Amino acid sequence: MEQKGFRHELKYTICPQNAEEIACRLKYAAQVDSNAILNGSYQVHSLYFDNIYDKALHEKLDGVNFRHKYRLRYYNGDLNFIRLEKKSKVNGLCRKENMFLTWGDCRRLLQGDYQFLMERGEPLAADFYTRLQTEALRPKNIVDYRRRAFVYEPGGVRVTLDDCIHSRSVNGDFFDSSQRGIPVGGTILEIKYDAFLPQLIADLVQTPNSRTEAFSKYAAARIY
Repeated sequence: MEQKGFRHELKYTICPQNAEEIACRLKYAAQVDSNAILNGSYQVHSLYFDNIYDKALHEKLDGVNFRHKYRLRYYNGDLNFIRLEKKSKVNGLCRKENMFLTWGDCRRLLQGDYQFLMERGEPLAADFYTRLQTEALRPKNIVDYRRRAFVYEPGGVRVTLDDCIHSRSVNGDFFDSSQRGIPVGGTILEIKYDAFLPQLIADLVQTPNSRTEAFSKYAAARIY
């Protein structure tokens, strides 16, 4: 039985050549994500939170069945569109909750001032505030990468190709999108869908000698 709000998620590490082939095929069947700029991609900037024991990191590495992580995220250097996101994983299914934050809110958050979250009156704000206080969540790592995304309405499918992944220390300025960190890994193919994956998309994203894996940009970036 499907759990409400949860989606299937498949991830593959692929070579750049396969990524280009998949992108070319998808252009004829799916819609390019609306966030894409002229070259068909967009930049993603994420800051992840974890506690002093790196609970989220170890749960990921250990394959814990029920886990979640929190992050701040903005796109293409646009600080007028910043989100707080909570990503949960249960029985191999994933769900993402989010809420918008202003640049000022984020500054307060990163300086250790959390009280404004209780004034928002939103479930995610209250949840995050509780985690900050009870689990001592703190900024841990910044991950920047390029994303190409395609949407296919039947099945609620979203296919992304992520590359140029870089890891940055939280000692840097998260809001300065021009900063560059240490390169991390190759290209990640990610497929999200609701109840079923249409055969058309399954055929278009096939790559030779690839298999699904539990890749995490946060975990990979923390190695550096």
